[in-house]
Amino acid sequence: MRNITPNQNFSLSLIGVAIALLFFIVLNAFIIINPGQAGVLSVLGKAQDGALLEGIHFKPPLIASVDVYDVTVQKFEVPAQSSTKDLQDLTARFAINFRLDPVKVVEIRRTQGTLQNIVSKIIAPQTQESFKIAAAKRTVEEAITKRTELKDDFDNALETRLEKYGILVLDTSVVDLNFSAEFSRAVEEKQIAEQRAQRAIYVAQEAEQQAQADINRAKGKAEAQRLLAETLKAQGGELVLQKEAIEAWKEGGSQMPKVLVMGDQRSSVPFIFDLHDMPK
Repeated sequence: MRNITPNQNFSLSLIGVAIALLFFIVLNAFIIINPGQAGVLSVLGKAQDGALLEGIHFKPPLIASVDVYDVTVQKFEVPAQSSTKDLQDLTARFAINFRLDPVKVVEIRRTQGTLQNIVSKIIAPQTQESFKIAAAKRTVEEAITKRTELKDDFDNALETRLEKYGILVLDTSVVDLNFSAEFSRAVEEKQIAEQRAQRAIYVAQEAEQQAQADINRAKGKAEAQRLLAETLKAQGGELVLQKEAIEAWKEGGSQMPKVLVMGDQRSSVPFIFDLHDMPK
């Protein structure tokens, strides 16, 4: 068996190291960008033009690095505060659905860096400014009753402001919308006043209906008196007077008499008396 000299052994070690180093360099000379990602190639710390989209890409080994950005839909909740047209405080919280423009990730890398910086330095302040624009167009009551219009104005302002940073707004939603305690009290007082006004209208209508009922009863009574007068005129009133005398007696609480004596020919009004009232 042939013996390996120390020099030969050293040479083999160097060859092994070289192969391992070459293998390491080859592995680091390529990068795979997955779907939903975009990469920025930096050589010696300088970002290179042109985003790395999904697929395999060459990068200079040892002197280059790649920053990978998630370009799928992201969601963050951002608070905002503003004053309305009538100088009422209005606070809100928005859920912002957005994604980074893959073509502009190089610019994003150069100006903002990480996603956390994008949210804190771009999205949050631009959300605040967009909310101020939308809220200043209407009163606090309109901001509540016309919430859809408020959101539309906010969306338009936010999309315009973020697009120039390579941030694409896909959707927004108002998670919470609050107004000041002073306005809450004003709303409560207004509701109470409206309830009182509605009650006053109801009372007035009820009084008007009662008055109309009294008028109708008066008209009915007048009509009855007119018919009675015509009857008296036509028939001498004999039968009517008899009927009214009997009804008056009954309405007075007395019972019908034991004896009913009709008058003579000159007067047909009945003369009534109770035998129990006669002296014994």
